[in-house]
Amino acid sequence: MPTQLNQITAIAARWIIPMEPANTVLENHCVVFENDIIIDIIPIAHISVSYPNADIKKRPNHVLIPGLVNAHTHAAMSLLRGIADDLPLMEWLNNHIWPVEAQHVGEEFMRDGTELAIAEMLLGGTTCFNDMYFFPNIVAETAQKSGIRAVVGMIVIDFPSAWAKDADEYFTKGTQVKDASNSMPLVTTSFAPHAPYTVNDDNLKRIRIMADEMLVPVHMHIHETSHEVTESENMLGKRPLTRLEELGLLNPRMIAVHMTQLNDGEISLVAEKGVHVVHCPESNLKLNSGFCPIGKLIDAGVNVALGTDGAASNNDLDMFGEMRTAALLGKAVADNATAIPAHTALAMATINGAKALGLDDKIGSLEIGKQADIVAIDLDHVSTQPVYDPIAQLVYSASREQVTDVWVAGEQKVQNKKLTGLDTSELIYKSQRWAKKLAHQPQLKHKQ
Repeated sequence: MPTQLNQITAIAARWIIPMEPANTVLENHCVVFENDIIIDIIPIAHISVSYPNADIKKRPNHVLIPGLVNAHTHAAMSLLRGIADDLPLMEWLNNHIWPVEAQHVGEEFMRDGTELAIAEMLLGGTTCFNDMYFFPNIVAETAQKSGIRAVVGMIVIDFPSAWAKDADEYFTKGTQVKDASNSMPLVTTSFAPHAPYTVNDDNLKRIRIMADEMLVPVHMHIHETSHEVTESENMLGKRPLTRLEELGLLNPRMIAVHMTQLNDGEISLVAEKGVHVVHCPESNLKLNSGFCPIGKLIDAGVNVALGTDGAASNNDLDMFGEMRTAALLGKAVADNATAIPAHTALAMATINGAKALGLDDKIGSLEIGKQADIVAIDLDHVSTQPVYDPIAQLVYSASREQVTDVWVAGEQKVQNKKLTGLDTSELIYKSQRWAKKLAHQPQLKHKQ
């Protein structure tokens, strides 16, 4: 149901972390929103005078933050969670994931897997996700219906799939998804070429031209492993980033995911070109892909966001876990305990993600005029007491299980730790049905 017209809601909390200005904490304040737009942030003591008719929701032990932005995932791969663990990337892809996808990925798989992922993300405080997978039309429809914000990738890959048989069909169907998304307030689109090693030059040139015309981002795995870089050097005599620069794809609309294999010259290049980088620390660790030098990237002025990757290689969609891992790993890689402070990790999961997706005029911070995408986290727990610094507590101590309430565009999607619009028992039943079906794949016999 649509939000009631002229409904004013005020969430009164112990702490508010607005993200803008950076590293700011407001104590005993309210976020006030009318329908889907934030209209004020004021001290709790002023709310009854300024907004006497507001619906006041008291969260006295909570911290409010903008909704978390998962800047890279493959949502429907939640149905492949745990199906092929403890393997290197190319073996994982070639011998396990791609064969399963070829046999099972279709509209039903995409809808059930995406719903499962959305439920997990909403319960964990994620209000926006950037997706790259097949059947983006289903992802868009499911996101809009579920009430979560999504950037849906117009996938392009050089081999045929259940979604498209050739390049022309990938492009045609992708633009149809973009056209359909114009009537979906919570959905936008990007081009999503899979990776340099799976998309040829002609298709990448076509993507560059169309992305420029449509003013949409380009979302791509780049420099994910040393194997990818070495293979490009052996076959083409150049590293993937050099090739992408020659094709004109390194610009402020490029969302470069993983980026674990970077030299200092490439760090300077992506900074100069305004490329956004999405760091997926837990997936990279699990697949032994390498370490993204986020400390150097941030020092160079690069906008670094945070993503979980898909649940098949993580194995969760927990942005609280990613924040903690990013902060700790960033310190170790930089050999500097001050490299990624807590407020930087939180920015990577909120405003930086919004900037990468081109949505920072709407989300990523709690500011007047922005969308009411808000998360409440209860810090009245033995694991998060006492509280000296709420930002540090969120990043280093809190868990997604402490998320109590989530609003997306002013609509409450999680209330008292329960989803308001999705049936978790039904989602679990569907996922268990898929598990029985997929467990009989020939390449999984070693796991039985």
